[in-house]
Amino acid sequence: MWKFLQRRRLINQGLCSPKTRLRQVENPVLEKLETGWPARVAIMLAFNVGLALLIFSGAQPEPVKHFLICLLVFGTAMAALWINYPHSFDRNSRLLLILSVCFLQLLGVRLILTNAINPELAPLLFPYAFAPLVLSVLIGRHHGLFAALFCSLWGMFLLPRIDPSFVVLSLITGFIAVFVTLQVRRRSRLIKAGIYVGIATWILAATFGLISPIRWEGGTDWRMIGWQSLFAVGVGLTTAIIVSGILPALETLFGITTDISWLEMADMNHPLLRRLSMEAPGTYHHSLAVANLAEAAAEAVGANPTICRVSAYFHDIGKLVKPEYFAENMPPGHNPHDELTPTMSALIIIAHVKEGVDLALKHRLNPLLIDAIRQHHGTSLVSYFHQRALRQQEDARLGGKIMNLRDDDIPDVHEESFRYPGPNPQTKEIAIVSLADSIESASRSLERPTAQRIEDLVNGIIDRRIAEHQLDECPLTLEEIRRVADSFRSTLGSMMHSRVAYPARREPKKDARDSADAAPKRSEQSAA
Repeated sequence: MWKFLQRRRLINQGLCSPKTRLRQVENPVLEKLETGWPARVAIMLAFNVGLALLIFSGAQPEPVKHFLICLLVFGTAMAALWINYPHSFDRNSRLLLILSVCFLQLLGVRLILTNAINPELAPLLFPYAFAPLVLSVLIGRHHGLFAALFCSLWGMFLLPRIDPSFVVLSLITGFIAVFVTLQVRRRSRLIKAGIYVGIATWILAATFGLISPIRWEGGTDWRMIGWQSLFAVGVGLTTAIIVSGILPALETLFGITTDISWLEMADMNHPLLRRLSMEAPGTYHHSLAVANLAEAAAEAVGANPTICRVSAYFHDIGKLVKPEYFAENMPPGHNPHDELTPTMSALIIIAHVKEGVDLALKHRLNPLLIDAIRQHHGTSLVSYFHQRALRQQEDARLGGKIMNLRDDDIPDVHEESFRYPGPNPQTKEIAIVSLADSIESASRSLERPTAQRIEDLVNGIIDRRIAEHQLDECPLTLEEIRRVADSFRSTLGSMMHSRVAYPARREPKKDARDSADAAPKRSEQSAA
């Protein structure tokens, strides 16, 4: 309360800014729930209790034996998750998502077994691809394969008798669902996956005799075959439609962003991007160029190109606060930094990171975009104004010797005042955007962009970033950095290619007789 009153007094005196910057506040309770063992054990226990209810509510001849086997399968699943995907195992929200989706698929199997009117149709109504589809799109193909494998094993013990055809059918359809959804950038791809799953289900069901056989000598139940074929294909398509509908809710609930959502965020009609195009057109076109560079480089090293493109769109939105102080937006012949000290100029340049985070929080942008805004300059130095400050300090010292001034009267230049606050890039995507940002800005100074000059520019900036330890905290390897550099050189060369200089158009010469005839006419007109 005292700090609030003191701040109000300073604001009234004009000694403090009334602006309050938004901040991301970490909730310690949520952090404990996310990483704590009690919550993790509770999630595992809840899944096993639910599994027990599904098994003991069925018609299995030996439910206790089946449940014990399912417990062993569960232990194997958790061991596989811990060894192969420790990041998902250590985050309770991811573990809850994986087990919840698997349980929903098993619950669907139990409900169909209990309520199926015709037992011949029941095996064709099981949602074999539900968990693989959801987890493949939300978390990745490896988790989709994990769900396909272990849901097949658990589901087998829900049946009245052990049926190997169920395991094979569930595994193959699950793997097909994961294969078709390796890169889902449109919701229509989910529908395509559902069609493939339905066709695969029909073929496998016909192979295993789950669809009534065709007797060429007569007596074929074509009506039953029609219903079975319809359900086999229709369940796969229906599963894909359901998954497409619940994906937005799961993304919001578990804090996950799919490529589909990233593409939706790339809409250039976003209010911030529209403001950028009108108020800072130079920064807007710079962001588009950075997006092209970063997307191509991300594809070269297996990073997410969609995240790179969207991050590049928004990485400089903080320049909207004072766009005229940045080189790409300055009118010709006028530089507002000529009227400022180097320290003040550096403060304005550095502040665009904090202003960008502020705007991103106000517009509720994705947390990964906020990280990209905060980290794309790392802790690098605003070298232009730092060198300018050093030159002014040296000039002041030379003048001070003439005027017999003391060294204490000459202001010091602190390098920390000319560095961005950081942190350094933490992911491959942000590191690629950071490099693309620096390289695209520096490329504007190339007068004659030859291939050798572009290569020297790209290599020089990347070598300097490595020497300054700006890439130490991101998972890019040296081999990947080399491929990123190759991609930058190729893309930048295509963007800056020179055009053919067409010769000036020459007017045809007039005939001498025409000129002679025209001379008397001009004389007559002058006399008139």
